[in-house]
Amino acid sequence: MLKKIKVEEAVGLKLAHDHTQILPGKYKGARFRRGHVVRKSDLPKLLDLGKKAVYVLTLDPGEVHEDDAARRMARAVAGRNLKLAAPREGKVDFIAKTFGLLKIKVGALEKFNRVGAIMLSTRHNHSIVRAGDVVAGTRITPLFIRESKVTRAEEIGGRLGPIIEVVPIRPKRIGILVTGSEILEGLIQDRSAGIVAGKAEALGSKVTRTAVVTDDPSLIADEIGRMKKAGCQVIVTTGGLSVDPDDVTLSGIRRSGAEIVFYGTPVLPGAMFAYARLGKTVILGTPACVVHDPVTALDVFLPRVLADDPVCAEDVAPLGHGGLCLRCAVCRYPVCPFGKGG
Repeated sequence: MLKKIKVEEAVGLKLAHDHTQILPGKYKGARFRRGHVVRKSDLPKLLDLGKKAVYVLTLDPGEVHEDDAARRMARAVAGRNLKLAAPREGKVDFIAKTFGLLKIKVGALEKFNRVGAIMLSTRHNHSIVRAGDVVAGTRITPLFIRESKVTRAEEIGGRLGPIIEVVPIRPKRIGILVTGSEILEGLIQDRSAGIVAGKAEALGSKVTRTAVVTDDPSLIADEIGRMKKAGCQVIVTTGGLSVDPDDVTLSGIRRSGAEIVFYGTPVLPGAMFAYARLGKTVILGTPACVVHDPVTALDVFLPRVLADDPVCAEDVAPLGHGGLCLRCAVCRYPVCPFGKGG
């Protein structure tokens, strides 16, 4: 129960909640914390904040204060590689402990936020995050809440959780296979290998083998085999995936013995992207757009592969929601929803 009293009568009493000070463009934060014992010297400062009265809180049985509720909810939904900050103004932040891929169980998140009077806000699923990044926050909206709602939130986290976790992105050995007789014969200078290498190295991996082969399924298959034997954990092919009769990269991938998990994605650019597995080696087939567009389907799937995040054909359809690159004048990817699946 909240009891409202005049500021002048609050000396010696504990404040029921944080009192925020806002200095536009300079500062926003708690000037007085919950539980602070009001002193006579505090009275002018409280009045400067516009507080002519303050609240003293007495909780009835079955009620939970905002700080305690936020702590309990955060513990219930947090998974691997997350640090939980101390409550500030009733909110607990989730902080990434490592460089990795943020994984959000979107369905469970929606169930959590339907409980009412509680909230959990996150970055997009499959975002790339770095150690120290704030990736989510949780709180209740009132100052205190019935414990039954907190318990309900905890049950969702326990049954469907962890709702939030960070999966480390680990270095892998990358092979780049450029296909095209025009490139092999020197008629066209290849740019794709350098672009793919830059993307892989930005994620901490190393390119250990690069090769150029003509448009021949047998030769493509042979080189895939050599790359696998050389220890490449991920093989990225570039080009040769369109509907043109002389584009045979997909046939070469099949001939290598790899299983085609999917060919084609509702992601633009990158609709003709392919994903295959040859034993433990992952093969990513990138269409020609990797040369012309700064962000493509490769940027969607490569981080997941490097994080050992399992990808199946059923994962592809949801990517259509948010799968259209807007080709912004200044690209801010990955700080945008492209390819995150809604």
